[in-house]
Amino acid sequence: MAARAKKTGKTRSGTRTDKPRFNRWVRAARRWLWRSALAFAVFVALMIGLYAVVNPPVTPYMVAERLREGPVRHDWVPMERIAPVMARSVVAAEDANFCLHWGFDMDAIRDAIEAGGQRGASTIPQQTVKNVYLWHGRSWFRKATEAGLTPLVELVWSKQRILEVYLNVAEFDRGVFGVEAAARHHFGVSAANLTPTQAARLAAVLPDPKGRSASDPSRFVRSRAASIADGAATIAADGRAACFERT
Repeated sequence: MAARAKKTGKTRSGTRTDKPRFNRWVRAARRWLWRSALAFAVFVALMIGLYAVVNPPVTPYMVAERLREGPVRHDWVPMERIAPVMARSVVAAEDANFCLHWGFDMDAIRDAIEAGGQRGASTIPQQTVKNVYLWHGRSWFRKATEAGLTPLVELVWSKQRILEVYLNVAEFDRGVFGVEAAARHHFGVSAANLTPTQAARLAAVLPDPKGRSASDPSRFVRSRAASIADGAATIAADGRAACFERT
């Protein structure tokens, strides 16, 4: 009886023994998961390394807006052709400690938690990762992916490169991406010729470019722009612009 059960691959109760087949399936699944994770890690590393030196031609959000709204305006310009006051203004508006942190502003995060989540704590590196590599939304998965990629971008890219990319992919009006297109759209000048007031107003529309206007500013935008202009002067004076200022 025992010999017969061994020969047919069945137990004494008549149930077929599938343990070897199951083990093979588990090993194959593990190999597939490991290879997939490795391939994904290599792809991410390549994309981060690539955009450290190559300008992103388009972003997922630009594609989404093009499909939803129609043609978008986007003109890439290097940091050398962006008025220094524009860079200082956007840092003052969005991430005053940009030069002092490694991708996450822990003080801002603590303040946001104390405010009950009513205040944003997203840094310029985080926003750059979201704009260049990910999609817009509030899902935990996207935020977790953003949190994982941000330190890698900080490690590979210079601070000046992060800010250069951010200024070239941020949305400043409906379908208007990048500071060059924004400067021409709102003020009829190039990004290199923006005045402190114009730069502050462009920075003031962030992070709600569809609800605010730099060329037709509301009372709120005017007030915010005045505060940003003061902040831009402050970070220039106290050294918090040193990591991205041209030397």
